[in-house]
Amino acid sequence: MGEPDSGPGSVYALLADGRTVEIRPARTADFDAVKALHEAMSPNNAYLRFFSLSRLAAQQEAKRVTRAPGPDHAALLAVYDGQVVGLASYEVSRASAGKPSPRTAEVAFAVADTMHHRGIATLLLEHLVSLARASQLEALVAETLSENTSMLRVFSDAGLPVQSKREEGVVAITIPLPPDDTGTQLDSYLDRVAARERSANVASLQPVFAPQSVVVIGASRQPGTVGRSVLDNIRTGGFAGRLYAVNRNAVVSRGDDPPYPPYTPGEFEGIPCFPDVQSLPETPDLALLAVPPAAVTAMAEACGQRGVRGLVVFTAAVDAQAGAALLAVCRRYGMRLIGPNCFGIAVPSIGLDATFAAANPLPGTVGLVMQSGGLGFAMVDHLTRLGIGISSFASVGNKLDVSSNDMLMWWEQDELTRVAVLYIESFGNPRKFGRTARRAGLKMPVLTVHAGRSEAGQRAVASHTAAATTPLVTREALFEQAGIIATPSFGELMGATALLATQPPPTGPTVAIVSNVGGAGVLAADACTDLGLAVHHPREETRQRLREIVPAAGAVSGPVDTAATVSADEFRAVLETLCADKDVHAVIALILRTGATGDLLQAVAEAELSVPLTVVVLNQPEAVRLVPARDGHAPSYAYPEVAARALSRAVKYAQWRATPRQTVPAFPDVDAEQARNIVQRFLAGRPDGGRLPQQDAADLLAAYRIPLAPGAAASVADQAGYPVWRVGVLDDQMFGPLVVLGPGSAAAGSAAADGAATGAAAGPAARLAPLTEADADALISSAGAAHPTLGHSAAAADSLAELRDVLLRVSRLSDDLPEITQLDLNPVIVRPGGTVAAGARILVLPQAPQDPFLRRLR
Repeated sequence: MGEPDSGPGSVYALLADGRTVEIRPARTADFDAVKALHEAMSPNNAYLRFFSLSRLAAQQEAKRVTRAPGPDHAALLAVYDGQVVGLASYEVSRASAGKPSPRTAEVAFAVADTMHHRGIATLLLEHLVSLARASQLEALVAETLSENTSMLRVFSDAGLPVQSKREEGVVAITIPLPPDDTGTQLDSYLDRVAARERSANVASLQPVFAPQSVVVIGASRQPGTVGRSVLDNIRTGGFAGRLYAVNRNAVVSRGDDPPYPPYTPGEFEGIPCFPDVQSLPETPDLALLAVPPAAVTAMAEACGQRGVRGLVVFTAAVDAQAGAALLAVCRRYGMRLIGPNCFGIAVPSIGLDATFAAANPLPGTVGLVMQSGGLGFAMVDHLTRLGIGISSFASVGNKLDVSSNDMLMWWEQDELTRVAVLYIESFGNPRKFGRTARRAGLKMPVLTVHAGRSEAGQRAVASHTAAATTPLVTREALFEQAGIIATPSFGELMGATALLATQPPPTGPTVAIVSNVGGAGVLAADACTDLGLAVHHPREETRQRLREIVPAAGAVSGPVDTAATVSADEFRAVLETLCADKDVHAVIALILRTGATGDLLQAVAEAELSVPLTVVVLNQPEAVRLVPARDGHAPSYAYPEVAARALSRAVKYAQWRATPRQTVPAFPDVDAEQARNIVQRFLAGRPDGGRLPQQDAADLLAAYRIPLAPGAAASVADQAGYPVWRVGVLDDQMFGPLVVLGPGSAAAGSAAADGAATGAAAGPAARLAPLTEADADALISSAGAAHPTLGHSAAAADSLAELRDVLLRVSRLSDDLPEITQLDLNPVIVRPGGTVAAGARILVLPQAPQDPFLRRLR
């Protein structure tokens, strides 16, 4: 197979069986390859494609699809193992090339006979749809014979609203392209694309996380080396598959009596060892590379030639150029890559500990993906000590290929993972990550820690992984919208993980607090209140039951103080009484053992509780541990505040998961075509872009029904009681458009300072576009806390609906027009029945269309 294509538009993607295929535009040089693709078709398939058996069809089709690029046509090739194995094209219909008729294009597909049923046509259709939408086409059309059931199934299963009409053995198909006027079509289509991507991704990762055979390349006889440590860990971990080692100095000899193998291998601690990959008795599923940097690419090439499907590269000091060469090899041979500069992977349930950690991990239910291998080791050790264990662990290092997106998709289906934990310092495809994390979060809690929150931390991230850092406000927006539980520290990450791995999320925010140390109960109540949790105060009926149990020196109004002399039986009865109260959603039990008490931890273990439980043992040395509970275990913390913080995160996660999923509003009154014309006309005159003239800015905003009235700035003082806002858009090259909201300036307006758009990004709240109504409400809620004029009057409350509408329209604008890289509306005066922007500055720069949800590998 030749070198991967480096031309524009060339990407790699996964087929249904997990194999890698290149998708790229057809070029004039591909004429012979395209002609050969059609000539190799069986007569039946050729007839289904061309409706005839003409000998000239292959040549004519090759000439058509490989002609010079143009706005009225497009053609994509699928290249596998160096051969063109698939083709998809569209031709814009002449009758619809201009307005007012809908713009449609006729599509055609061809797949090599040897590559059927691998999802090639479906993958090509997805990429063709992306191209067509970027060109503002409104529908694709096709004609196919009624007996061509495979192609009909490709259209019907795509996830788009296919319309078909049968006549005389021919099926005429029309596929309207999203978005539609309900706002649901695109979301539904992306869900179907994501489902296919998840299935293909899982198939591609099977050789990595469920291998039948593994080879360690660079294994050494010298103890303490990475290769030897990895080999020893796999052996001691109890891996049930076949394990081999490769070391060029392995001592081998040829057998004397036929039939004999090519080599009689040497051994490392009973593990067969060979001098090179070609000498192995079988093709391993997974190869683990612990070789010098200079040897990495050549060794990866040898693995690819042998047919290896998964590669883990431990080697550090692989520079950008060598990393690009390594990834090119993996793409060429269809290998999934973890690393380089990583600590390895582990799947304890199958005994696979392909790391150089000091001890084998415990099987369990937490999935870990870490960009920092050292932190990963630490967390694996903590989870093993706690008894929670891990389902699978991946240290992704430089993250050239396999990333947190891939791991989330793997955990969705592995039937082992109950909690996902991520340590991420950089993002490859943030918008796809957000959508994937949101979907996974509906099934399991997804946790992370904010890394690089400070300037010093961001510098450390850049030097650690050579990755671009992400502004904190952008990361926070991504995590919040995706439902990810983000903690500010590693310790709090461990505390939240221990709770969510052992207890169900609470169904509400009310926490019953019970303690045999009154002061600890007070601290817990303060912490819960600070975090937005409601401290339970029992009703009279429950208080009466508690009075019958709690010693006279105690208190039952909440928090419940059982007094220091409470017995174990009494403490258990108090817990059960509180849990029986329908107002209680969770319990914090605070314990200090004294000479006058019984074993209160035993009381906790025996109590029949129907709500989530957290325990605080005030004199335990560990920050967090697990203690027995009736149905398993509960987390026990050393401090009340830590328990409250873990519980508050669990409550917020439960609230997020229970919130109905919303779609992005479509706004049928928007004239996106007019807005595009304004932007294109401006860029035609100024190819390098710049600040949009005021009249153009007003016309563009008017197309989205956002009135701009510069003269309104003078009347700001008359808007008593109405808050003045600043609404902005900042385009992040990695994350896409970010909608920001903060307090506006009454002194602003059409004469705002040049830095206005940049300043908007410094506002107190932000969300990634496109926004749903829930996103807009959360944005307003976050920004409202910093707004000096946002009161609680009826007028101010009524204006929030108007503000939400503005935010949603600005979001739609930023999503429709990627050329809008900065937008600043300041001030925005929002009143019931009328909203006006008194100042607008819009920066337009040329941008290539990007589809963040297109199926493709990094």
